[in-house]
Amino acid sequence: MAPDVSGLKKRAEEELKGVGNLKDLDEVFRKYLGRKGELTLVLRSLVQLPVEQRSLVSKEANAARDELRQLTEELRKALEGSVRQGGLDVTAPGVRIVRGHLHPLTRLQREVNGIFSGMGFSVVEGPEIEDEWHNFDALNIPANHPSRDMWDTFWMKEKLTKNRHLLRTHTSPVQIRYMEHHEPPLRVIVPGRVFRYEATDARHGFNFYQLEGLMVGKQVSVANFKGVIMEFYKRLFRSEVKVRLRPSYFPFTEPSFEVDMSCLLCGQKGCGSCGQSGWLEMMGAGMVHPKVFEAVGYNPKFLQGFAFGMGLDRLAMMRYKINDARLLYSGSLKFLEQF
Repeated sequence: MAPDVSGLKKRAEEELKGVGNLKDLDEVFRKYLGRKGELTLVLRSLVQLPVEQRSLVSKEANAARDELRQLTEELRKALEGSVRQGGLDVTAPGVRIVRGHLHPLTRLQREVNGIFSGMGFSVVEGPEIEDEWHNFDALNIPANHPSRDMWDTFWMKEKLTKNRHLLRTHTSPVQIRYMEHHEPPLRVIVPGRVFRYEATDARHGFNFYQLEGLMVGKQVSVANFKGVIMEFYKRLFRSEVKVRLRPSYFPFTEPSFEVDMSCLLCGQKGCGSCGQSGWLEMMGAGMVHPKVFEAVGYNPKFLQGFAFGMGLDRLAMMRYKINDARLLYSGSLKFLEQF
């Protein structure tokens, strides 16, 4: 018995008239013209028909297939046009969502914390709004002493009190707070934000990130400090880095020194970031002053230790080859997307 091609075509046309979206259109197409569609099966079954019917049915089925395909394509274009006019093209390829990522300073701080933790240092934190005693007095920086001029300070607006408050000028007060509640030997680092009332340039800012380090014991020496810092730079920069110690002065350390490292931006040839010197000042350090130990209740006759403070902003300049620290706070996506 010959298949009813005309009836099949009529049913397909009726269903196509009722299609209202692309999903329904695809379902009707598969039902009649897909690999296992009704009309497709008719064409595949032609070999089973008598020779006298095969030619007639083949001609009718092929014509029906071509007409239904044309009708389907016209409906698809109409439906797609309607979707686009509505402001949403569901047929368009998806747009990949850009994922956010960590700020370079956050990435660096986590890496630095991990390096020092691997060397036995604990990571501690403290308040950004500090009192005068922890920020200055306990660090051998008494009131009205000229050394206070080294720290341009943001003081809190409040009534005159014996112990005023300020935005901390360094992370050193946290070492005081830690020693007040812990007995030596100890090894800690203190990452955090600090504030200085000063002009900004490529290497300085009024708000920046610092990392304080402190190691206290019975036989801690400058040699221990140099060994720790050399190992830290080696792990951070994944290569040997030249370091030099220059005599300096800090009220809370004696002896005191500045720590310079070879400028990685210019290979010590001289550039704007290192002031054409080939060296970049990275931290201040020294052996903890006996008066600092006395302020927290330690006996300086039996203990000694080193302390250091480094700017994470300047460290980021070397780590990521950034020639201006102000870019870290610019909010520029063009800059941040590089990391």
